Amino acid sequence: MNAAIQPPQRSLPVRRFLVLWLMAMAAIALIDRTNISIAGIQIGREFKIDNVHLGWVFSAFLVGYALFQVPGGVLARRFGPRRVLAFALVWWGVFTALTACAPSGTSHALLALIFVRAALGAGEAVMFPGANQFVERWIPLPERGRANGIIFSGVGLGSMVAPPLIAAIIPHYGWRASFWICAILGLFAAVVWYTTARDLPEQHPGVSAQELQTIVSGRGDAKPAQAPIGSSILKTTPVPWKRIFLSKDILALTASYFCYGYVSWIFFSWFYIYLSEVRGLSLTTSALYSILPFAAMTIGAFTGGLASDWLARHVSLRAGRCYLPSLALLLTALLLAAGSSAQHARTASLVLACGAGALYLSQSSFFTVTADCAGDCAGVASGVMNMGCHIGGAVTAFITPLIAAHFGWVASFFTASAMALLGALAWLAVDPAARLARNDSYVE
Repeated sequence: MNAAIQPPQRSLPVRRFLVLWLMAMAAIALIDRTNISIAGIQIGREFKIDNVHLGWVFSAFLVGYALFQVPGGVLARRFGPRRVLAFALVWWGVFTALTACAPSGTSHALLALIFVRAALGAGEAVMFPGANQFVERWIPLPERGRANGIIFSGVGLGSMVAPPLIAAIIPHYGWRASFWICAILGLFAAVVWYTTARDLPEQHPGVSAQELQTIVSGRGDAKPAQAPIGSSILKTTPVPWKRIFLSKDILALTASYFCYGYVSWIFFSWFYIYLSEVRGLSLTTSALYSILPFAAMTIGAFTGGLASDWLARHVSLRAGRCYLPSLALLLTALLLAAGSSAQHARTASLVLACGAGALYLSQSSFFTVTADCAGDCAGVASGVMNMGCHIGGAVTAFITPLIAAHFGWVASFFTASAMALLGALAWLAVDPAARLARNDSYVE
């Protein structure tokens, strides 16, 4: 009679549902950030902005995104990913809507777009540091590659959905309507996340005793964290900034992720315009072909996560966490060089898409190694690393049209190929078994 009543067993464990919803949130984030590249031609015409100045708008997002990576990680550690991610979704929903409110016919339109996109970037900056803070507390070590692979497959999924979605809306309702629809998606995601998520598995009423035991034993804790329902992740120790910024492994990961960001943002910022203006494809055809890299990213992220866990378990930790992403970046370099040199638009699109897929084979390893290395500071350390990635993205958003204008688009892609090669080499300096000193104490 006094035995505790156990909740019924769920076919899908709570941690896996939340990972899937983080994937959906990542997809919405990417729709909100890439919609402007699809609408860029119409925006450029309305506001009389050329590609170089449009690159400023693209870079503004990335500057805001990069600068707020570390604060986002600190907030996720201090207040927990539940509230921080919900607030971020509302924030970027609001600023996505404000993009649609940019005034036309004024001399300040460019400045307004730059400000709004920078603020949008600042809000979205919390997404992946917050997700990695969640992974560190909710996901056992042997499942982290797969979990990050699923979460980051949302990047490719959102980017794949954005071109046909935005291209279908624009001819009928105008480019501004596409931003309103994206804003509504973000607000809906915020409600679902805040309702279903908790900062710790110990706080979630839907987590069974069996699942909790799996999580706690798998993440390396001696016992569950003593955090009642409704409490926050409040650390008793300060962030070890010196250890993070002097860690050889965090620095090598950040350098490699800078190169990764440089390459990936060619696809996010310029690929659609490249197909339309350089390869001469129509609006609809460009939207169709521009899906290919993002479909490949989705497959690559998921496959890379599975492969990372399998190799780490059956071959060696270094093979799964370091050699795999290094080889993936090397393959990316080769495919970018080959694809950009192709004569036909279809061939170029397919080969470059394969390069994007190869790039995303490495994605899971970046965040998995960071979560393992940094422990309870996973959000902060991944924020540092992701800041490097999006500084690289800001550089490519700005410099790619300049290189193309002076040396041609082949030179732009060859530059990205060289960056991928440097990123592959940086992985060789990473020790996947390295750990920052962790403190797993919690207070209410």
